[in-house]
Amino acid sequence: METGLKGRVAIVAGSSQGIGRAAAFAFAAEGAHVALCARREPELEKTAAEIRGQHPDVEVFTKAFDVAHDGAVKVFVTAVHERFGRIDVCVPNAGGPPAKPFLDTTLEEWERAWQLNLRSAIVFAQAVIPHMQKQRWGRIVTLTSYTVKQPVPELVLSNTIRAGMLGLVRSLAGQFGRDGITVNNVGPGFTATDRSRSLLEGRAKNRNVPLEQVQRELEQEIPIGRMATPEEVAATIVWLASVPAASITGQTVLVDGGSYKGI
Repeated sequence: METGLKGRVAIVAGSSQGIGRAAAFAFAAEGAHVALCARREPELEKTAAEIRGQHPDVEVFTKAFDVAHDGAVKVFVTAVHERFGRIDVCVPNAGGPPAKPFLDTTLEEWERAWQLNLRSAIVFAQAVIPHMQKQRWGRIVTLTSYTVKQPVPELVLSNTIRAGMLGLVRSLAGQFGRDGITVNNVGPGFTATDRSRSLLEGRAKNRNVPLEQVQRELEQEIPIGRMATPEEVAATIVWLASVPAASITGQTVLVDGGSYKGI
């Protein structure tokens, strides 16, 4: 399928590892120039170097910062526009909040989760939409989790904060569709990333059983019999950002191997 992304500019946050990293490579493979940010500079620059090596015609711009800092997000978006003269796609990705029982959470952790997983997306959207309006084309693809549809007990912070993203996506889709801007959300299920491994390690420790047993039990509950790969989630992100997906907006697409049991 021709995505129409060649020569366009895609911002991908949280792109030093996991799904964000896979998305950066996927956009570059389509010929899109990529603007990448993450907190850890060494890993971010490693990602950038690998993309440049694999896709020499693609320009890569990087900046290391925490997306929970509003001012840093705005400075980054301005720098990206100054560098490329356009912003076509924005993927405001960020790492998930810690796994904890509700009564063990602190107000500081709730504030951090809000800043990192919802407010950062709001700030990114406010920064990129004016540029997209001027060019009458744009794609915003947020990342949450299948927990927005089917909560996971130990992920109460994520269950709550990420659910707010659905309201944001629906609201922006309705307001900016006539500007040629689509806004969608991708909700991965358990994916083969360091975060999923950390969650499974926590379950194994709590039950005092081997990690392999917990992972095997989890995969037995997933209809396809395994966790998704970061590349499979990234493919969905790129598809929603593509030209052919122009009529899809305000939606949440789950990439969970069929784990969500609702209708």
